[in-house]
Amino acid sequence: MTTKPKITSLASRSLLFNLLVMYTKHSSPPGANSTHAPLHLTTFFSTSHTNTTVNPAVVAITDFFNDLLNKIPLPRWAVYTLFVAGVLLILLCLLCICIKCCCRGKKKKRQKKKDENINLKTLNGKTSSSLVQPDVSDVDYGSTHQQRGKLLYSLDYETAQSQLNVGIKQATNLKAMDLGGGSDPYVKVYVCPDKSKTCETKVFRHTLNPVFNEQFNFPISKSTLMKSTVVMQVYDFNRFSKHDIIGELRLQLANVDWNHVIEEWQDLGEPAKFEDENLGEICFSLRYVPTASKLTVVILEAKNLKRMDIGGTSDPYVKVQLALDKRKWKKKKTSIKKKTLNPYYNESFTFDVTFDQIQRMNLVISVWDHDAMTRNDAMGKIFLGCDASGNQLRHWADMLANPRRPVAQWHNLLSAQQVNSTLSLKNKIPLYDKLPF
Repeated sequence: MTTKPKITSLASRSLLFNLLVMYTKHSSPPGANSTHAPLHLTTFFSTSHTNTTVNPAVVAITDFFNDLLNKIPLPRWAVYTLFVAGVLLILLCLLCICIKCCCRGKKKKRQKKKDENINLKTLNGKTSSSLVQPDVSDVDYGSTHQQRGKLLYSLDYETAQSQLNVGIKQATNLKAMDLGGGSDPYVKVYVCPDKSKTCETKVFRHTLNPVFNEQFNFPISKSTLMKSTVVMQVYDFNRFSKHDIIGELRLQLANVDWNHVIEEWQDLGEPAKFEDENLGEICFSLRYVPTASKLTVVILEAKNLKRMDIGGTSDPYVKVQLALDKRKWKKKKTSIKKKTLNPYYNESFTFDVTFDQIQRMNLVISVWDHDAMTRNDAMGKIFLGCDASGNQLRHWADMLANPRRPVAQWHNLLSAQQVNSTLSLKNKIPLYDKLPF
């Protein structure tokens, strides 16, 4: 059995075409149109030739890449090698990212389990910072108690002056409260149940082992001392949000041996559930221009204020007062915001204060609830200036250290009784001819 040979060239096609034309001329009947067969064959071969051509789009793309490769001054094998290496590098980067994400998730799980266990290394009595070594029986093995750090403090009572001296020495291994693994700790000290005076240490930036070395004095009688409790709370400072409490110590003074000065380390505990009433927070900015002798106070906003009205809201406004040499001096107040516990003011007040005066003055910011028929009630106060301490003193110092620049900060409101007893302001300022300036 024979097979027809496949026509693979244009010359073979032409030869076959001529033979068929000659055959058609000799075999066609007389009178027939001899041009029909050649036309049919021409159409046939044209169609067959067109169907076997390559797609023009593919040819254009191929020519484009060939021209692009010809312009690169490298041999083809080098170009192909670089292309393959680039693809492999991209795949390797993606693989590394996936592995890192998986490892991070596992690390967080291991760290969480680690935090739940007791770190027995902190119980090493050989360290120089361990003045008081806890007994082995006091260690709660297997406990999931969260470690908040330790605080070194001192207590001393002077009977002649009826004065309690509380020293805040240092802290160690504090709990990290910031995202970077650190904290900005400071300590707040007050005596319950009177709580007529609250003191704060300086703020230490980015450390879990601050050294304070500060001492605070509280006037208290011997009889009241036996019924009181000293509270030392360690906070993490945040300029634009609420300060987070790290831990606290509450010491019953009736159980203290006052025959000698007490100085010891203690573990910080969880904040008490019966913490003092939250009076809210206020945010304001300070700006002082020494060349113009201008102090600008901008009351921005307040939040979580105390409910004063029957409907569960308040009508708060803010009073800004300057006190010079323990005497009331100048004051201004904001507008009243109706029925809200989170008022927004953004109101500015400017005072003429010389550089000599600003070193001897205090700024009192107080929030009041407006009542149309009765007397306005004080909702909370805060003061900054030469007699301030802690965060209030730091805000004041930042303002003086950055002249002509506004410095804003949030502050927790204190009770009006506490601020008034600390400042002990007199009602009237003396005559100008008696002023020492």
